[in-house]
Amino acid sequence: MTARKCMALIAHDLKKQDMAEFAKAHESVLADWWIVATGTTGGRVQEACPGLDVTRLKSGPLGGDQQIGALIATGDVDLLIFFIDPLTALPHDVDVKALTRLATVYDIPMALNRATAERLVDFRPLSAPGAVTVCQG
Repeated sequence: MTARKCMALIAHDLKKQDMAEFAKAHESVLADWWIVATGTTGGRVQEACPGLDVTRLKSGPLGGDQQIGALIATGDVDLLIFFIDPLTALPHDVDVKALTRLATVYDIPMALNRATAERLVDFRPLSAPGAVTVCQG
């Protein structure tokens, strides 16, 4: 039996509702994942999708971003979805930068907005039956 892969979910305050809606729209796909999330984001996802396996960590500004960063560094996170709010100044911006840096260093697929997250969860290898061919040559 193969262990489930781990998806980390984080959303800034003005993006939490969008994350909950994203989770609801993709609940059947997310059900195959172990989900770790920062505190409030995890709570919103659990409310929208009570059947998902969500482990809530601390709130982002209270160390949740670092907890997810540690999971990335130990190889426990396979996918990071982080809905950022680029229009709001954040006092813990350095934590956000550190987290995205770790995801980049450890080559973790990362979505920073819903459009990219949609593509990641709907991804099928080009060799899969029914996959869309992007380039014709």
